[in-house]
Amino acid sequence: MNRKLLFGFVLVSLLSAGIAVGTYAYLNKNDNVSVSSEFRQTGFYPVSYSAVAAENTDFTLAAERSVNAVVHIKSVVKPTQRENNRGFINPFVDPYEFFFGGQNPQAQKRPRVGFGSGVIVSTDGYIVTNNHVIEGADEIELTTNDDQTYTAKLIGGDESTDIALLKIEGKDFPVIPFGDSDALRIGEWVLAVGNPFNLTSTVTAGIVSAKGRGSVFPAYGDPYRVRPQDKVESFIQTDAAVNPGNSGGALVNTRGELVGINTAIYSETGNFVGYSFAVPISIVKKVVSDIKQYGIVQRALLGVNIRELSYLKEQDPDTYNKLKVHEGVYVSEFSSNSSAQKAGMKSGDVITAINGVKVKNYQELRAQISRYSPGNVVEVQVQRGDEVKKYKVELKNDQGTTDIVKNRSVAEILGASFKQLSPETQKRVGINYGIEVTDITNGKMKETGIKNGFIILTANDTKLDSPETFTKIVEAILKQDPDERGLYIRGLYPNDRVRFYAIDLNS
Repeated sequence: MNRKLLFGFVLVSLLSAGIAVGTYAYLNKNDNVSVSSEFRQTGFYPVSYSAVAAENTDFTLAAERSVNAVVHIKSVVKPTQRENNRGFINPFVDPYEFFFGGQNPQAQKRPRVGFGSGVIVSTDGYIVTNNHVIEGADEIELTTNDDQTYTAKLIGGDESTDIALLKIEGKDFPVIPFGDSDALRIGEWVLAVGNPFNLTSTVTAGIVSAKGRGSVFPAYGDPYRVRPQDKVESFIQTDAAVNPGNSGGALVNTRGELVGINTAIYSETGNFVGYSFAVPISIVKKVVSDIKQYGIVQRALLGVNIRELSYLKEQDPDTYNKLKVHEGVYVSEFSSNSSAQKAGMKSGDVITAINGVKVKNYQELRAQISRYSPGNVVEVQVQRGDEVKKYKVELKNDQGTTDIVKNRSVAEILGASFKQLSPETQKRVGINYGIEVTDITNGKMKETGIKNGFIILTANDTKLDSPETFTKIVEAILKQDPDERGLYIRGLYPNDRVRFYAIDLNS
């Protein structure tokens, strides 16, 4: 009996052990199948890493092709007469000073010297830089990578894109060929070439962190500079190190092609903290081509007044919730003589694409339209209720025509010159602000009835302390919608009553 029990126990133990070993072997053999079948991803195919070659990260060729075409820029702003006599300090802080630190106010009584970078884009000496690097400069000096110094001439600048074009005399200059910024991919290697901290010919590397960045710059201190809706912002964001002095320098791809102009960093300290921004070459090419040919950018407009969908969602949720798409730009109304309205577009349409390129917000719409000129016809895709519609729209300039816009000064438009009031005039008239009208010729002033000697006290309710302030006000008005270009002047002739004039600047 005992032997039978012992034999049975041993038999059961062996059988159990065999089953356990067999089960373990079976499960171990099919473990991958069991797990992968449970967590299988539809349409997912494992990557064979041995078959994928990493991108070549040797930047020496790109650096060699670009470093000789990047120049050092020194700009000198001389103090104006009013700065010498009255200690006036311009309240405007430009993007360079905002991001890279301000200046000592006492130093503004002396010549102000700024530094930046530029990129040679033609063998005969045309150079692209940032507008804020050279804005207001009385002297511009360039130094090439081989230590040759040149005096540069400003051909023109564009505040909306912060791009300027310079020219130096000579030939056979090294250049960086234009690349395709639209083809840049997130994660692609790029190089920033410039002169940070006056360290010439500096190259740093990073990747493209994002594309189409807008609303990067803050509201500037000068209310008469560039309205937010006039700015063209579709920046390439990178993590390539950019510091003071890099503004206007080159952003190049690994083939040594120019894909952007480095413009700013986002920093609370004024130094690089991981984010830098460049104007895409797709925008730069159009701007510099217009400046070279016309002296001013021929800016095209759709003729629509728009709202961001994010704003509509917050301010008018009922209208927003009725929309069938939630990416694009909402058309609220049209400007006078709108070509978009004539083409068939209606209020309440949502613009979703320009010439087949999707637009998610106003900045993307603005960036796409900025590539074209007045007279060009673009296909505008809109969502209207449940329907997708496409319209052919002829773009117009800010005068509502397709004519070439000429670069005319405020003095030419108004047909007059302006000068600071002398202390004697201020004492005689009994005022401590204002500017005097001189040299009246044919223009808006003469048409309105204003004569030499008229003292302008205010323009659009702003007290005038200098001719420069008046010029900025008029320039800002000229950038507004055609229906809003009114200049309202309050002033007087010596020993006369106060007079009021309204001047139409729309034509």
